[in-house]
Amino acid sequence: MKVTVIGTGYVGLVSGACLADVGNEVLCLDVDPEKIRILENGGLPIHEPGLLEIVRRNVQAGRLLFTTDIERAARHGMVQFIAVGTPPDEDGSADLQYVLAAARNVGQYMNGYRVVVDKSTVPVGTGDKVRAAIAEELAERGEEIAFAVVSNPEFLKEGAAVEDFMRPDRIIIGTEDEQAIELMRELYAPFQRNHDRLLVMDIRSAELTKYAANAMLATRISFMNELANLAETLGADIELVRQGIGSDPRIGWHFLYAGCGYGGSCFPKDVKALIRTGHESNHDLLVLSAVEEANDRQKRHLVDKIVARFGERLDGLRFALWGLAFKPNTDDMREAPSRVIIDELSRRGANITAYDPVATVEARRVFADKYAGLSYAARPMDAVLGADALIIVTEWKEFRSPDFDFIRTALKQPVIFDGRNLYDPAAMRRYGIEYYGMGRR
Repeated sequence: MKVTVIGTGYVGLVSGACLADVGNEVLCLDVDPEKIRILENGGLPIHEPGLLEIVRRNVQAGRLLFTTDIERAARHGMVQFIAVGTPPDEDGSADLQYVLAAARNVGQYMNGYRVVVDKSTVPVGTGDKVRAAIAEELAERGEEIAFAVVSNPEFLKEGAAVEDFMRPDRIIIGTEDEQAIELMRELYAPFQRNHDRLLVMDIRSAELTKYAANAMLATRISFMNELANLAETLGADIELVRQGIGSDPRIGWHFLYAGCGYGGSCFPKDVKALIRTGHESNHDLLVLSAVEEANDRQKRHLVDKIVARFGERLDGLRFALWGLAFKPNTDDMREAPSRVIIDELSRRGANITAYDPVATVEARRVFADKYAGLSYAARPMDAVLGADALIIVTEWKEFRSPDFDFIRTALKQPVIFDGRNLYDPAAMRRYGIEYYGMGRR
């Protein structure tokens, strides 16, 4: 099958590469010439484990191509995936300008039946807007060409996106067009040979499903963070509480870890957009408003612990900070807790030496020269040497079992603020380290 993917971000590039890997002829379109140059030269504009090998393999096989030519892309694929960004607008709603521009481009240049697939995370009702945009372009051309619009939301975790696409939990297809349904079944057949994972529904339900999934996961995170803060006050241990409730099969183990807040390109944006959708429909989503407020507060909770230990002014102190990306296995720093923590510490006069296995380049771009006291280390222990305390912000695997004897002697004061509860408080006491976790006794 010939497939066009519009947009080469996390969703578009992973989708295009994985579809090519099972034999489809995929053309990826991006209006950014620099992205296309990087891809054509064998590189990646993003960090995603396992993706580079798939891209190179399929480029070499001739199944995966890249272009900035909009007309070529619209004429290539019977299936046209729209996988462009939907950044939050000033009021929190999703900005659809790139989605609708992509739809108009398809309508302007399509030369046969097309299935236009919304892969981007979009508000309920976007399918109608995409259909109208394509119809307007066709009317302007004086053409009557059949097409269908499908909602096919992505459920890809950054850092595990390739695995998620290749072995999906479910595949949501939102449309009532029978021809489009059969084409989508054919396209996704290689990814569900074990059993049928494809769920067909109306387009509005599919659009809401994506938002509902991310909002539910964000709710679990904020709920556990609220409980962790309460546990600190009550003298309880949130890790033991997690085990106690996670063993209940009605609750399960996923997304029950307390920490310093969620970030990334999905949860913050999608929670905001769903709140806005509710507001526009005269249904205020009180739970989600609380989830967002709790997360904003949680990103500062680790700083509150530091201030309680060292004082409101931190002039003359230097902190080692491990972890800049919002989660492991990515260099994505959008809405990352590290950004808030670095800002709050810098505002109080502190110096920070940060280390991250892959996000340092992105951090230099994000922060530029904003903080005079921010520097970067090439190795985690280089950051620790001579610092007044160590702050854990991202739960990278290489942070799980460090040399605690070295950390104790390398720090001016043997103090660790663990924003991800990587370490056991009792073990830290045995090492002679003053330890502050999230909701730990």
